Amino acid sequence: MSENAHKAFEIWKSVEGTEKGTGEWMVMTQERINQFADVTEDHQVIHVDPEAAKATPFGTTIAHGFLTLSMLTHLDSTTPPPSDMSRYQGIAMGINYGFDRVRFPSPVKVDSKVRVHSLLAKVELKGSAVQTTRTMTVEIEGSEKPALVADWLTRLIYG
Repeated sequence: MSENAHKAFEIWKSVEGTEKGTGEWMVMTQERINQFADVTEDHQVIHVDPEAAKATPFGTTIAHGFLTLSMLTHLDSTTPPPSDMSRYQGIAMGINYGFDRVRFPSPVKVDSKVRVHSLLAKVELKGSAVQTTRTMTVEIEGSEKPALVADWLTRLIYG
């Protein structure tokens, strides 16, 4: 185990259970939805055909759930940085380790605004790495139900 990882783990552990904060609003445009449909080859009418989508229970096109999930990196980048950056000293790299849980409680309708709220749910020491589990909640402006709730695992590898 690296000394940097052990020191960082102690700092991370001291803020376990705290909120990182809430990010900035982002508009989910039809152009973005169409681009995602092209990349993933998922052209369901509920995503890309505004006329046909009017006849669905949503009344309009909606973003792919996986599009909302893939926007977490950007949405998270708009949250405030931590006031104490010492937990990052000695870091060699960070990697996306995956998700323990992903749910899509509510669809994101075209032109809706979304933002993320991040909570540091769990911190573990894994050899020379600190693994964080953050509960990411993507809110939809004006909606009581979130678009997405996911437990995102990240490994921070220290030298």
